[in-house]
Amino acid sequence: MSEKLLIICGDFVEDYELMVPFQALQAMGYTVDAVCPEKKQGDMVATAIHDFEGHQTYTEKPGHNFMLNKDFDKVDVGDYAGLVVPGGRAPEYLRLNEEVLEIVRQFEAEKKPIAAICHGPQLLAAAGVLKGKKVSAYPACSPEVAAVGGEYCEIALDSAVTDGNLVTAPAWPAHPAWIKQFVALLG
Repeated sequence: MSEKLLIICGDFVEDYELMVPFQALQAMGYTVDAVCPEKKQGDMVATAIHDFEGHQTYTEKPGHNFMLNKDFDKVDVGDYAGLVVPGGRAPEYLRLNEEVLEIVRQFEAEKKPIAAICHGPQLLAAAGVLKGKKVSAYPACSPEVAAVGGEYCEIALDSAVTDGNLVTAPAWPAHPAWIKQFVALLG
């Protein structure tokens, strides 16, 4: 298998939601490029670990530094079979970057598989690609999904939803289901 996948991330991306798919998809034989706007191959992004400890929302702790392996400026959507959008706080500001939004729109226009988890659908909402789609996300993102015409699906934290070329999940406990469904979309 020589298919290439793209991960768009940024500072304070959720650690597990970046690290686990990055490594798992490579272990399955995919080439995975992780990029961040305004950063180059070899630069680091800071990550955060979100945990569920019985409070009204998740807690956040410092994660690992993650080394990017491709320049953002060198991304050509035509080179990739699919897109991964991890959550954490990165999507809330990445959605303000028009180049990032255009990359997402290109993946959607070509009906290539897109996997988004936790706060990742914030980026998809801003790109305008959720209308009419069933979408899971961290529950705090449900108003954004609905506001752009998506159908928010409230599911267990360890579940995922596939609708057409899109697979989404509420948080990192869903990795087994989310990654499995994404790989099924990739064929």
